[in-house]
Amino acid sequence: MALNLNSSNVATCENRIGSITGYIGTLHDLPKQSECGTLKGCARCFSQSSTCLSSCALGQLSAIRDIAIIHHGPAGCSVAGAGAYYLDKVMAKKRGITNNTVYVGTDMNEKDTIFGSTNALRKIILEVNERYQPKAIFMTSSCATGIIGEDIDSVVEEVQDEIGVPVVAVHCEGFKSRIWATGFDISDHAVLSGIVQPPKEKQNTINFKNFYESARSEIIEMFKNFDLEPIFLYCNSTVEELSRLSESLATTCICGTLGNYLGNGLEEKYGVPYIRTVNPLGIAGFEIWLREIGRVTDRSDKVEAYIAEQRAIYIPQIETIKEELKGLRAVLGMGPGYTFEVSRVLNELGIEVVWALAWHYDKQYENGDVPSSMEYLLEHDVDFEASVADQQNYEVMNILHKYQPDLYLSRHPGSTVWAIKNGTPAVYVADEYMIFGYQHTLEFAQSILDSIHNRSFEKNLAARVKLPYTDWWYQQNVDAFLEGAKK
Repeated sequence: MALNLNSSNVATCENRIGSITGYIGTLHDLPKQSECGTLKGCARCFSQSSTCLSSCALGQLSAIRDIAIIHHGPAGCSVAGAGAYYLDKVMAKKRGITNNTVYVGTDMNEKDTIFGSTNALRKIILEVNERYQPKAIFMTSSCATGIIGEDIDSVVEEVQDEIGVPVVAVHCEGFKSRIWATGFDISDHAVLSGIVQPPKEKQNTINFKNFYESARSEIIEMFKNFDLEPIFLYCNSTVEELSRLSESLATTCICGTLGNYLGNGLEEKYGVPYIRTVNPLGIAGFEIWLREIGRVTDRSDKVEAYIAEQRAIYIPQIETIKEELKGLRAVLGMGPGYTFEVSRVLNELGIEVVWALAWHYDKQYENGDVPSSMEYLLEHDVDFEASVADQQNYEVMNILHKYQPDLYLSRHPGSTVWAIKNGTPAVYVADEYMIFGYQHTLEFAQSILDSIHNRSFEKNLAARVKLPYTDWWYQQNVDAFLEGAKK
């Protein structure tokens, strides 16, 4: 699907790539129904929790150095990006740099929602620019501004000539999509449409979309073997770096859901190749990913030499620990960019996945292809029970109670805590690089062994905690509240 960078608005994941938040079935059925057009997302008549897409958009943009985020909405909505804003400051300090990004809320009140507040908004933008002198200003909307139809685009257009830096309208109303990952696409759209410039000359750089660059030093050293310099996005990126993304030799990402929109946009508009392989998690994923980078950047010989060197160090150790992991059974609950990738890694390690929950599911990516992680599992005849759960912990608990797995893995701490209260050993896959490459795959396997060998904490907590779920719920099918699901 062609991206329209002339508009400040982005179509939702539901409308653009057919994403859904409700499904119960098997892994094999998901892509089959996607291809034949019969896959339809099911709504829930009861929802326990979810995440706002605004948090994802604001969190991504606030990570950019020395900019201003103006969130046009009530004070409570401005909290959406506060956590990410603080974490970005911590990550800057960790690198020994200064991040002077400011986060400003317009504090809309009742009068503003009735009569509009574009005049006040214009003054706020000019004041923020004069007071903080940011390298760029992202003017973001909220549910309140979306409901009353506040015309932030006109305000941005009016002030642009008065301000010597890019001013970009960002439409991130939380109600526009049930899929929080739409926020990632919205932030990418803002960068592509307002910051990235046409290339002047190609550089030996590779755009690397990740969350918090926690393995920055390691990644830089690895790419030195291939005479490539990674540009990490967006944590601690500068506006100057972002303006030159079109000059890189390729774009890649640590998570397909996170980087899909940006990668396809740079390829479509500027011809920067997007690495569309499985993510670099586990042995197979890492090698497939590296070889595709080598092919695209004409560095295959250097890549093969690196792979041979690393395999000699780590594969014997991984093979040894796999003997202890054989026969374990696991349940997963993560975003789709990790659910089907981590399922693949567990399969490599000899662990049986009995059920995998994805917080949403994309029928396809921007280029029309089935997500690479799903394609890999199907090609290797891997199948298991699967559901799309939108962070519904009550569904997770139903599954854990029925299947009694040896292990639960999640990318979200709240979900992990509930599993532990249930007495199930849990691994919180917090760090995006926790399973990256050979070394971290080995460390990940060791973490699993530690979790299942020492279960005293889970047992003691489960014995002392009364969960809110009754026996009635545990006796129901997991799709009991899923309207339109096959019973």
